[in-house]
Amino acid sequence: MATVELVELSPAPRSAPRRAVTTIRAYVGLTKPRIIELLLVTTVPSMVLAAHGWPGWRLLTVTLVGGSLAAGSANSLNCYVDRDIDSVMNRTANRPLVTAAVPPNRALVFGAVLAVLATGTLSWGANLLAAALATAAIAFYVLVYTLGLKRRTSQNIVWGGAAGCAPVLVGWAAVTGRISLAPVILFAIVFFWTPPHFWALALRFREDYARAGVPMLPVVASDRTVTRAMAGYTVATVAVSLLLWPVAGTGWLYPVAATTLGAWFLQGALGLHRQTARTGLDRKAAMRLFHRSISYLTLLFVALAVDVLAGRWLR
Repeated sequence: MATVELVELSPAPRSAPRRAVTTIRAYVGLTKPRIIELLLVTTVPSMVLAAHGWPGWRLLTVTLVGGSLAAGSANSLNCYVDRDIDSVMNRTANRPLVTAAVPPNRALVFGAVLAVLATGTLSWGANLLAAALATAAIAFYVLVYTLGLKRRTSQNIVWGGAAGCAPVLVGWAAVTGRISLAPVILFAIVFFWTPPHFWALALRFREDYARAGVPMLPVVASDRTVTRAMAGYTVATVAVSLLLWPVAGTGWLYPVAATTLGAWFLQGALGLHRQTARTGLDRKAAMRLFHRSISYLTLLFVALAVDVLAGRWLR
């Protein structure tokens, strides 16, 4: 009786262009581009306010490129340091270092090269203060937050989130070459906004952080404690946002937008806390607040830029 020999066919190798595209996507993934987008949303209005109008396309482009490189560097180095915990969290299971799309040593070099490029770009195209602030933000995010705070304290994101506030300072410094009270208030807006924004996400993925041994507040505290803290930080965010009006001397559009958007954001935070206290945490509601927080910050800073530009054009 004749026998049939089964031959296992190996898959056809991917073409060089497809491999290149896959590799590029993996390196872009290391930089966490969606986070960079949100950071840039705060940079442009800060520059517009500092310039009392449009800061010019060249300076704007250089600052955005330098800021993107800096954020990409910090995020890539964060992926390198956190690759062990990323591998046990469902939310981060597809990151390039977890899937071995990028080797760890290359990710480390990539992050370092982006840091050098960011510093050089801002030094050449803006000024040394903007470059120094961006470099300090990278160091703070990697050394203080990722290596120092993230795995040691439930207040990690409160203080570590300061790195995400740096773009407003970088943008202001790029235009003026100095720091004054107005950019400090912009910094404070993002600083107080960060905990309710991130804790809303952490409530949804609490088991991920617990499995990874990361003591995010939702892991170590009750839901009521977390949502109460989120509401408190939201109140602080709204209060500080209104303080910018007399300090920066904006027109009427910004305070109206800050009040309206602040009430909307606060309603969401207080609503989540009341619901949690009454019937327990609704994770879908927590994620709705997470997305609302992104819309709030984006619309607030867009309103600031429109206020300044509209006032400039009307004068």
